[in-house]
Amino acid sequence: MFLWQLKNNKILYHMKKLVFLSMLLVTSFSLCAQERDVTRFLGIPVDGSKKDMIQKLKAKGFESSDYDPNTLEGEFNGTEVWIGVATNNNKVWRVGVKDKNGRSEGDIKIRYNALCRQFENNSKYGSIFEDQTIPEDEDISYEMSVNNKRYQAIFYQHPVITDNLEQAVNNKHVWFTIIKESYGEYKIMMFYDNEYNHANGEDL
Repeated sequence: MFLWQLKNNKILYHMKKLVFLSMLLVTSFSLCAQERDVTRFLGIPVDGSKKDMIQKLKAKGFESSDYDPNTLEGEFNGTEVWIGVATNNNKVWRVGVKDKNGRSEGDIKIRYNALCRQFENNSKYGSIFEDQTIPEDEDISYEMSVNNKRYQAIFYQHPVITDNLEQAVNNKHVWFTIIKESYGEYKIMMFYDNEYNHANGEDL
């Protein structure tokens, strides 16, 4: 009788251990689901509510602009910028960064190409394109006004939580483009996009 009880106790112990490990595994998967591997801006996940995102950006030193409390201003990557936050279904899906000061055609080309090289040399980023710089002899004013050419460089942030490179390429976009202001100056606009939160026709 004693041996039979001892055997049953061992079986019960192993069953409890199995249940505990199963619960631990479920909890781990749940935590991973809550901490999705999303695009980050200055280490901040591009996710959550707009209010929380703005507060986190203010903690990084950015301040509300005089003309719009939802637009922030400050210094990013050595340049004075404005920052805006875009949402979908009350979840942040994009952080936009725009140069405050305009530049000449020659200067904006230098800035654009310098950004391309910075991203290419940063181990946190990858790209499916080999060279996204603008040739030195290209007339970007002519190309943009006559041929409606858009200058865009697109990168993705490498996966952090998972090792799924395809998901990072599809959902963790960081890209920038040249825009021409009405008074003839040029600026860079950068976008940190979390495609998990981007509208995908679900509200249609």
